[in-house]
Amino acid sequence: MSNPMKNPKVEKIVVHMGVGESGQRLVDAEGILESITNQTVVRTHAKRTLPAFGIKKNEPIGCKVTLRGSSAEDFLKTSLGIIENKLSENQFDDNGNVSFGIEEHTDFPGMRYDPNIGIFGMDISVIVNRPGYRINKRRVAKRKIPASHRITKEDSISFFRDKYAVEVE
Repeated sequence: MSNPMKNPKVEKIVVHMGVGESGQRLVDAEGILESITNQTVVRTHAKRTLPAFGIKKNEPIGCKVTLRGSSAEDFLKTSLGIIENKLSENQFDDNGNVSFGIEEHTDFPGMRYDPNIGIFGMDISVIVNRPGYRINKRRVAKRKIPASHRITKEDSISFFRDKYAVEVE
């Protein structure tokens, strides 16, 4: 594109592991996620009580990490390689963001299977935007993103095809 403000970019990547219970399994998941991403992990808590699953409100049931900048780019290249650079069109939302899952943490380089820990999967959400999206989030002189500057599903799909050689089915 000729206008540099129209070029999409990866703003951040959120990697989430939902364990469903607190205790040793959650501690193991935090350790795995920290070793894969090399960043500090934040616990996620249950929003409501679900007696059928044995979950109480505000109980820690998962963990997540937010990646930005070059670490996000490196992680995205690695994780897209694990899913063989294939995404479905259904995984893109109307705002150009994309989410996909990885079934086993052992697919990442340097990770081995440990029978004491087990296998954990993770959800990866990639937030894509253009330069200038800060006007929507800043405190002073906050403005809406104009319709001509918003990212659509098609913009995001072409961005992933061009930059990461992803096949979209």
